[in-house]
Amino acid sequence: MARGVEGAVMRRASRFLVVIGLLWTGLASSAAAGEAGALCPASLDFEMRPLTASEPVRLCERHAGQVLLVVNTASQCGFTPQYEGLEALNAELHEQGFSVLGFPSGDFAGQEYEDEADIAEFCRSNYGIQFPMYEKVHASRRHAAPGTLYHYLGTAAGEFPSWNFHKYLIGRDGEVLASFGTRVTPEDRRLRAAIEAAL
Repeated sequence: MARGVEGAVMRRASRFLVVIGLLWTGLASSAAAGEAGALCPASLDFEMRPLTASEPVRLCERHAGQVLLVVNTASQCGFTPQYEGLEALNAELHEQGFSVLGFPSGDFAGQEYEDEADIAEFCRSNYGIQFPMYEKVHASRRHAAPGTLYHYLGTAAGEFPSWNFHKYLIGRDGEVLASFGTRVTPEDRRLRAAIEAAL
């Protein structure tokens, strides 16, 4: 009889310890997830879909800790040849923790293809683009809605794109460090100096 009672007590104690263990694991996982969310800078706290992909990714998970040059691109613009310089910058500095991020936009004179497959093919076949390209966005002050990446960047920098190939430089900590207009090319010494200082 004593053994039966003792066995029942042991089983209850074991179940109790299992429940406590599961609760502790759940709390630890929640805390870790909360901490990861807290560490994500506001500039990267967006879900964006890679160009032609079906599922979005969190920019924070892909690019946290990198120096980023965020560019609103267009395939049919007089400034489209800047793709060449952007790809060269990305290739040269990528191993130092730098990345160009391209966001196609048709906000300015409709100079971007409607179909993302056409955008991807244009970038690949004409410029051999290897840096990350994401879904089409609204980048202009008029069209970038609150809660979107470009609304955040324009507000943080105090300057929204007024044309294609506007560039935002984001530091490793997620701070928007600088904003460069369309006519500042990837080869411009001011842009280069700002990137190198951030690295």
